[in-house]
Amino acid sequence: MQVVSASRPEWIAPFTGLRPGQFRKLVRTVAARGGEVIADGRRGRQWRLPLADRVLLVAVYWRTNLTMRQIGPLFGVSHSAAHRVIDSLGPLLALAPVRKRQVETVAIVDGTLVPTRDHRLAARSKNYRYSTNLQVAIDAETTVYDTSGIAEKLADRVVMADGGYQGTGVIMPYRKRTRDEVLPDWKEDLNTIHRGIRARVEHALAQMKVWKILRDYRRAASTLGSTASGIAYLRNLALTG
Repeated sequence: MQVVSASRPEWIAPFTGLRPGQFRKLVRTVAARGGEVIADGRRGRQWRLPLADRVLLVAVYWRTNLTMRQIGPLFGVSHSAAHRVIDSLGPLLALAPVRKRQVETVAIVDGTLVPTRDHRLAARSKNYRYSTNLQVAIDAETTVYDTSGIAEKLADRVVMADGGYQGTGVIMPYRKRTRDEVLPDWKEDLNTIHRGIRARVEHALAQMKVWKILRDYRRAASTLGSTASGIAYLRNLALTG
């Protein structure tokens, strides 16, 4: 018996953060990107689940980070079928590339460590776990818009960041050169404004980390970018509809 289904609206918000109407928009987007025509990976065999349920399965996996053997029975499919659904539909939920963006719009960038079990791209980090450094940028007045290729995406843009981005040409807070140095009031005032604006990207990162898959990434590290981009898209959709 299938336990979780998109046909039951009460399952949508807890696992996607979306209202039913927003979820239907998400399903239409995935369908337009080819989600309906993707087969089950077996010749002549269609998916057992309709597209809406498959999209919900991906969202449930990202939100809970359950294993395939746990998530499959929730949707009435085998763990291997659940794995194929995530592999095929996950990339289709990623943010669409922005064709044109106003150069004068200020962007804010920050990073977070995502514990990653695939050591091919991960490295031992300051928390002594193998992690991947995920970079996230947002428009100062809007929402998350990219989670990979930050340097290229932010070319010719005014960018704000914290002190960890020295030497990159971004706007950073003023720092004391020595422990005893006292910054003038005007620099302290600008630092206060800078912290207030930069807090927006920190809030965005915190909201993305609600999706537990970003707390312990068990899949191939090469898929982390599209997964984080999909989570960013779900967050943007929840904010903007």
